[in-house]
Amino acid sequence: MRRRPVLPSHHDDMEKGGGKLASSRLCFLATLCAMFWVLIFYFHFAVVSNEPDTSAAQAGEVRIARARLQLPKPDGAARRDLPLAPPARASEPPPPVARSKEEVVEEEKPAAGARQEEAPTKVAASYPFERALKTAENKSDPCGGRYIYVHELPPRFNEDMLRDCEKLSVWTNMCRFMSNDGLGPPLSDEEGVFSSTGWYGTNQFSVDVIFGNRMKQYECLTKDSSIAAAVFVPFYAGFDIARYLWGYNISTRDAASLDLVDWLMNKPEWNVMGGRDHFLVAGRITWDFRRLTEEESDWGSKLLFLPAAKNMSMLVVESSPWNSNDFGIPYPTYFHPAKDADVFLWQDRMRSLERPWLFSFAGAPRPGDPMSIRGQLIDQCRSSSVCKLLECDLGESKCHSPSTIMKMFQSSLFCLQPQGDSYTRRSAFDSMLAGCIPVFFHPGSAYVQYTWHLPKNYTRYSVFIPEDDIRTRNASIEERLKSIHPDVVKNMREEVINLIPRVIYADPRSKLETLKDAFDVSIEAIINKVTKLRRDIIAGREDKDFIEENSWKYSLLEDGQRTIGPHEWDPFFSKPKEKGGDPSSSSAEAAKNSWKSEQRGQN
Repeated sequence: MRRRPVLPSHHDDMEKGGGKLASSRLCFLATLCAMFWVLIFYFHFAVVSNEPDTSAAQAGEVRIARARLQLPKPDGAARRDLPLAPPARASEPPPPVARSKEEVVEEEKPAAGARQEEAPTKVAASYPFERALKTAENKSDPCGGRYIYVHELPPRFNEDMLRDCEKLSVWTNMCRFMSNDGLGPPLSDEEGVFSSTGWYGTNQFSVDVIFGNRMKQYECLTKDSSIAAAVFVPFYAGFDIARYLWGYNISTRDAASLDLVDWLMNKPEWNVMGGRDHFLVAGRITWDFRRLTEEESDWGSKLLFLPAAKNMSMLVVESSPWNSNDFGIPYPTYFHPAKDADVFLWQDRMRSLERPWLFSFAGAPRPGDPMSIRGQLIDQCRSSSVCKLLECDLGESKCHSPSTIMKMFQSSLFCLQPQGDSYTRRSAFDSMLAGCIPVFFHPGSAYVQYTWHLPKNYTRYSVFIPEDDIRTRNASIEERLKSIHPDVVKNMREEVINLIPRVIYADPRSKLETLKDAFDVSIEAIINKVTKLRRDIIAGREDKDFIEENSWKYSLLEDGQRTIGPHEWDPFFSKPKEKGGDPSSSSAEAAKNSWKSEQRGQN
């Protein structure tokens, strides 16, 4: 049987024309497809599954990086395709993903914030006084940033001295001056120059005990030294050295100071700042504590030259222009008010007084000192019809009478205040208390001494006539004072009267309500000093250009100023060195001579 022939078709045509080729292409495509899926599964199971375990944070970073690659192009701008980072090895951190500048800035913002948040933790761990600084930030705490910690010293450093008060001075029985918490006996108002209350016969070297008793009434005392803005050392340094200045060897003079330093350095409070937050008070001039040598004939103790004491701040009635660890505070006057009203009444009284004398002077000449101008001041006053003179030589009793001295000052427009045996004298504060404008002849008598308590612009409250104008040119004091316009004189006197609260010590048994006395001003200044030092330490600020010999210049700088330069008063504080000696040696000699004034009872 013969087969039936098949009719030609489209398939036949394909086979004839290229059927084998078409079949090969299909096989090739199928193979490619199979290989693709094989590679996908291989990549998934063989590569991805074998990668090291990564943290959730790393996986998130990869997803974020990949997502960023798919972000729309900003503002239609062309964006280069960014390659994916290769997988990280187990021993390596994930490599950084390439990012645009905008992305880097955006991510760095929270990172910077994180570092700022960590900074306080680091500071608190590094500086033990950080807690004390933070108390000032508590606005609900009236004592925030004002706390004072007081060391509980053994009584040999303070109270025992008061019990042996008859031994505190060679020339004077100090026991009567220790009454009324160091104010001394009340004064009678025989000449009608005092107000009804608050007046006492205060010894000019009693600041140790007056300050210490005022501290006992301070409203922000604390038993927790970690929150203290400063640490007070109630050592009666002035009383201590006064016992041994005459007839005792240097070992005796230094004994209590060395004992004190040893005691302090063994206390944990000392280690916080190495003593730089500690302060103490001595009611004597600085030269009594700056013995230069170990010679028995040399004057005073070496307290302020001890390495540990150099870190502390010592408040004295006369500081050294060439040293940075002591600060001048006012001599005590006779007026110690118990309340604000007592001060206001006294100020009003001083404003209303008639003052018939243009100027006055109370003091004695210094014939043994060729540089003293006191003799010339006395001569000018004697020859003037507008000057009142109270000569204090030869033990004249009127110069020892507070009422006589205050009466003269109250009747004068200007009061002459030359140097005493040292730069300063109590009389300057007595005259200001009387509303009398002080006339100074050396910047060391007040301007570089009491920068905490008096305006740095001295022309507001005083007149300055350089000593050389009197010594070599014999300038007329009367003519100089008469040349000042009456309106200027009125303003200066008002400034002096307004300064009265800042230069007196209130009664330690009470406290002024709104006014700041000399104690308050001193405490505020010490706290500011320590606080600034602590902040400088945290900020890494160090004044490497500080020159201690120019300490007097730094005290005149305004807030924020750090740089000193040539000054118009340079000649007043460089002359001793030009003569080839130490500047403090002549001052120590003056301190020795000042005991003659104590013997006379008038400085």
